[in-house]
Amino acid sequence: MKALILSGGKGTRLQPITHTYAKQLVPVANKPVLFYALETVVAAGIADIGIVIGETGEEIRAEVKDGKAFGANVSITYIQQDQPLGLAHAVKIAQPFLQKERFLMFLGDNFIEEDISAVVQRFGAPEYPAHAQIFLKQVPDPRQLGVAELCTPDGQPITGDSSFENEMLRIRRLVEKPREPVSDFALVGIYLFDEHIFAAIDAIRPSPRGELEITDAIQCLIERGFVVRPHVITGYWIDTGQMQDMLDANRVILSRARRSIASSASIDQQSRVYGDVILEENVRLINSVVRGPSAIGRNVTLTNSYIGPFTAIAQDSVITSSEIEHSIVLEGCRIFNIERRIEDSLIGRHTEIYPSTTRPRAYKLLLGDHSRIGVL
Repeated sequence: MKALILSGGKGTRLQPITHTYAKQLVPVANKPVLFYALETVVAAGIADIGIVIGETGEEIRAEVKDGKAFGANVSITYIQQDQPLGLAHAVKIAQPFLQKERFLMFLGDNFIEEDISAVVQRFGAPEYPAHAQIFLKQVPDPRQLGVAELCTPDGQPITGDSSFENEMLRIRRLVEKPREPVSDFALVGIYLFDEHIFAAIDAIRPSPRGELEITDAIQCLIERGFVVRPHVITGYWIDTGQMQDMLDANRVILSRARRSIASSASIDQQSRVYGDVILEENVRLINSVVRGPSAIGRNVTLTNSYIGPFTAIAQDSVITSSEIEHSIVLEGCRIFNIERRIEDSLIGRHTEIYPSTTRPRAYKLLLGDHSRIGVL
């Protein structure tokens, strides 16, 4: 099997961070979201991987490179999508790479906990009696998501209260962002297809927003009599498209971290490290407290500061006389002498936060589009 990872979106919901940064490279627990997707794909036994890239393609290439960091046998093929014309369009332009093989499609900004290896390997068998399989998750409010209406092989509807086995289910229809949800089974951005998906894509037309929708292509498969099965995941899943999603994923990943302190990390006698804390190379703690779970990247210096649980500080940052908790701080930041605790925040690369030394005292801000600031 091959895999197709989609990393061409603009990430408008994460602006202003994504004005200058690929959304798939925004780090969660100091690792780009895209890397978790790659690790999931490789763990499922797939080494031949295509990555669809857009206008941030050079950044993606620079970080992923040839893919050997994810496995010695991994091969990466980059596929340029000149315009963001939809998920189905991304599959269509990847056809020369995918050819007639069954393949796994994975959205590069999705994060899941569940091991999908068994499902992928089962679908990859030529005799497997399905032409597509869609990963779903039951959610409390599916109105902003694509949802699937499920049924048994004889057409009986499946509800959220039903007892079911994944292999016995069929997908009856898909509905994109329904005002009145037809089910609570949401599409999670992971799909398995065989070659029939290409004819289905050729048969659909762009949606009102001008894109070729993968949900329309899958519905076309269903209407043509092809077998489309679901796989309902039970573990954690999140589309890391908004700030709170990033913070939630950061919390989940850090909650599974184990204490790891690099030999080159420096902790003076006045500093304390509690719980499952990751200190990378050349971290310096001067009269500071770090409470886990948290991750401090390489070359970070903390002076007279407190870093609380569920916080990730990326490399080359300097934090002095400040407190941060339940936040993500990207690389190269400078945070000095902040009187009140910073929490529930996503702070972009090379940001400087410091108190004004001039009078009259005032907030002095340089903010990008769609910024959100909470002040006291």
